[in-house]
Amino acid sequence: MMTGAIFLAAMLSVGSAGMRWETQPSLTSVRLRGVSAVDARVAWASGDQGTFVRTTDGGQTWRPGKVPGAEALDFRDVDAFSATTAYLLSIGEGDKSRIYKTEDGGETWRLQFTNTTPGAFFDGMAFWDERHGVAFSDPVQGRFLVIATSDGGATWTPLPAEALPPALPGEAGFAASGTSITVRAPRQAWFGLGGKAARVVRTADGGKTWSVATTPLATGDGGGIFSLLFWSEHEGIAVGGNHQRPTDATGNLALTKDGGRTWTVPPGTRPAGYRSCVAQVHGAPGPTLVTVGPSGSELSVDGARTWMPLGSTGFHAVSTSRSGNRVWAVGEAGLIATLQRARPSRANPPAAPSRPRR
Repeated sequence: MMTGAIFLAAMLSVGSAGMRWETQPSLTSVRLRGVSAVDARVAWASGDQGTFVRTTDGGQTWRPGKVPGAEALDFRDVDAFSATTAYLLSIGEGDKSRIYKTEDGGETWRLQFTNTTPGAFFDGMAFWDERHGVAFSDPVQGRFLVIATSDGGATWTPLPAEALPPALPGEAGFAASGTSITVRAPRQAWFGLGGKAARVVRTADGGKTWSVATTPLATGDGGGIFSLLFWSEHEGIAVGGNHQRPTDATGNLALTKDGGRTWTVPPGTRPAGYRSCVAQVHGAPGPTLVTVGPSGSELSVDGARTWMPLGSTGFHAVSTSRSGNRVWAVGEAGLIATLQRARPSRANPPAAPSRPRR
């Protein structure tokens, strides 16, 4: 198995031409929509029919399971902290929007939150650390609904609605990968929207006050921001487009250098279609980013200014480990893959070094 240092060297020296997705047996056939990598050996994924899967050996084996009583739920978001501790968020109207937590590797799950607000539809969650997190819903009666926890999910409390900006008519979030919300220590948080405008709502004080900014991402039916990522308190990226046009690259990426106050489209090459998730490879300069969508995936080693293709295999979500520099992506029919350095083809082995004539 490739170590983190070798993996990074492969990416930075040869770019996407030297990398490929290597599938791993998930032992499930359900659609997987969320993934959370902890380190080089531990990762969790989540999906339809109350399903979660977990690996503790770098993906050599994945063990699937179902949350009891949640077999009808679609888990779009998973946030894992270790081989034993993870949160799951399910989407849907009414009480289908829920949050579960395990602290014993998925043997048992505790239902922490069930939505009771009429009209709410939760799209994603994010955590500053294992005890402090935040989740957001589509607007309810013209106001955004945001809940937060400071005790590891034992309680989830709605933040004051008056602290949030009013929603635009028809505005909503996207739950494609659970990553349209992101946080950064100590108290920053952002969530992205679509519909009439592709806006980012942000806070720098843990949710006491919020402001909003418009981005140049796609708008209209099916258009908007699907994933957000910040690699510093000022620099970040929004990816998306229109999920109804998966190969259309129009309005699929924007960058910010001021913490999300303003957003611009970089001048270089862009991902080749709608993209549902973006992740950073930690420990790499640049930064190094991976983005995925149903029509393919790309790699950037220059802070999202240019992108190199990683293939046309479709994925819904991607996650990179906080240590170990591992990258996992998930998709349809139980698809799980990890990014590896391409092996030489046996049909075309590398040429032997030439020998000087004697």
